[in-house]
Amino acid sequence: MLPKNQRLRLAQDLTATVRSGVRSGRRNVVLYARPRANDQVGDRFGFIVSKAVGIAVKRNLAKRRMREIAHELRRDDGNLDIVVRALPGAAELSWDELRSQVTSAFASAVRKSEAR
Repeated sequence: MLPKNQRLRLAQDLTATVRSGVRSGRRNVVLYARPRANDQVGDRFGFIVSKAVGIAVKRNLAKRRMREIAHELRRDDGNLDIVVRALPGAAELSWDELRSQVTSAFASAVRKSEAR
């Protein structure tokens, strides 16, 4: 589980990241990343999984997997707010497929946000 200081918990933080962050899309996930202006150190993650992904069991499975992937990807020296949005096919992916898509989108979003 991600520590409390590395989670996006407020709706306004999620909305700001989605609206003004760089977008990196893959077939079943979209990742948004936005640099933070404050002095906090460490990336913060948030997740969006709509009912289009599937029934509650599948949505929760997708969220748990994405949380674990985010735990692996987190950088203690980073300064980004990151939102991962699951698209309808995300619940049907295997663990390795989901990890590769999120990891690829993360790497791309970090490159784009650093280039800004």
